[in-house]
Amino acid sequence: MNKVKYLLTYRYAEIIHDLTIAFTKRYILSDLSNLGNLKPDYRQADQMNQAARSGKQNIVEGVGQSQTSKKGEIKLLGVAKASFEELLMDYEDFLRQNGFEIYPKTDPRVTKFRQLAFKLSDLRNLSDLGQLIEYPKLFNNPEDDANFLLTLCHQVTFLLDKQIKALEERFIKEGGFTENLFHKRLKNLN
Repeated sequence: MNKVKYLLTYRYAEIIHDLTIAFTKRYILSDLSNLGNLKPDYRQADQMNQAARSGKQNIVEGVGQSQTSKKGEIKLLGVAKASFEELLMDYEDFLRQNGFEIYPKTDPRVTKFRQLAFKLSDLRNLSDLGQLIEYPKLFNNPEDDANFLLTLCHQVTFLLDKQIKALEERFIKEGGFTENLFHKRLKNLN
């Protein structure tokens, strides 16, 4: 199995990506007159889907560079975090523009969202091939769905921030690939 699937940030990113595709199909691309959507907003759906995809794919690319470029890994994880922050704002905009509540983090519904996210992202929910066994689903309520995705975006940006800081500390202590190769070359010359 690809090692990136063992990363908690990747598993959150995959869940966010899959649910964002479902969310945009249901609420952004559909004729939902009750939400004020008189016509599908293809640009908004594409932007949200691309932000979710970018977040996930930059984690994959960053981890792929981990052996040869810690600087590149840190940079790409930062890009992933920025993509999820952009998506986070899209969900806040959706809620605000449609007159829905943005649930505070102390709300019991947010606690349930976090518990569900923990269950879905747990390693025990991965098959031997690294696929989710239980797939995430929307609740069929635009306010809950957007708040669930908002909660997931908050969680993944928090986790990415911690991952980036840990990589930076490791880089400071151990150096980078090029620096370590140079030290090995100097030893070899002596």
